[in-house]
Amino acid sequence: MSEQAFTGTAFYGFLKEHQLMGSRCPQCGAIYAPPRPLCPACPEAEMEWVELSGAGKLASYSVIAIAPTAMLEAGYDRKNPYCSGVVALAEGPRISAQILGVDVAHPQSIQIGASVKVAFIERGEGEAQKTFLAFEVVS
Repeated sequence: MSEQAFTGTAFYGFLKEHQLMGSRCPQCGAIYAPPRPLCPACPEAEMEWVELSGAGKLASYSVIAIAPTAMLEAGYDRKNPYCSGVVALAEGPRISAQILGVDVAHPQSIQIGASVKVAFIERGEGEAQKTFLAFEVVS
């Protein structure tokens, strides 16, 4: 794995390569996503990068119609809401991201515990293009 620092910049760099990375404590085995530079239980341990499977279960969600600026720029608003959720990854940590493949017009149909897999959303063009984390419901 890379020797990059455990920063948001490094995390988003991996997303650009379509890799979901976390950090693992070699002493206690705890895994964190997004990555942390230190383990809260073992502050002396040097964390290591670990690639996560991207498989998980939907732990919670919210359908959002009043979007923050970045999501407004992506085309979401009151007439086009989106789903944001927390995913419990197969490796243990929980991470928040946009949830794809759900019926936001009928939020009662979205199932807690639904199986999801990692997805990567590309927004922008050229040098301004960024990759964002998302999860898609697996049928």
